[in-house]
Amino acid sequence: MNILAIDSSGLAASCAILSDEVVRAESFVCNKLTHSETLLPMVDQAVSASGLALKDMDAIAVSEGPGSFTGLRIGSATAKGLAEAIGRPVIGVPTVDALAQNMAGFEGNIVPLMDARRNETYTGIYFFDNDELVVLREQCAVPLEDILEDVNDRGKKTVFLGDGVKVFREQIEEICRVPFMYAPASHRLQRASGVAVLAMRYYEAGRYQDASEHKPVYLRLSQAEREAAKSNN
Repeated sequence: MNILAIDSSGLAASCAILSDEVVRAESFVCNKLTHSETLLPMVDQAVSASGLALKDMDAIAVSEGPGSFTGLRIGSATAKGLAEAIGRPVIGVPTVDALAQNMAGFEGNIVPLMDARRNETYTGIYFFDNDELVVLREQCAVPLEDILEDVNDRGKKTVFLGDGVKVFREQIEEICRVPFMYAPASHRLQRASGVAVLAMRYYEAGRYQDASEHKPVYLRLSQAEREAAKSNN
């Protein structure tokens, strides 16, 4: 089985080809270029490097959110366009879950922290049971203090990852009362290979949809929507 996965939910953009549980190719860039400029060329590069063709893909997977509103829309549109072109389904994978997948094998709790602005984070709490990712707290948008108190209450060794590590490091070190560490740079940001691994399991469980049905998951209103809601009150 072959899955093409893309992630444009955050600072980095990436694309990966997973074939029978082997990552055949992966492209990753974090160079401040817009994802609309980089994503399709990366797909072409990854497909070519894998030795497969787009038509060989059984599904197109995409990090469905939360994350950058613009990035999620670009990722969704790209995934839907590719899936429609070859008549394959789309597999939406929660961004925070896929980020946690980066830490497969870690013995302790895994807490992704994505900077959601206004001292909030897109986050969740996970651990691995053998090679299976287990969700202890589903992805959510909460104040940083909320998730750190949850981490403390659980009392387990914890690894933090995501772009929020750089933003929230001082507060983590002030508030966190359990043994903790930060993921290495190679594992810290979203990667399409993590999306692909979870997507393979979702596909086997029948968790996929027609391309026309896919929509990003934002978790909260955009700034424009928030301002419009305020003006209407």
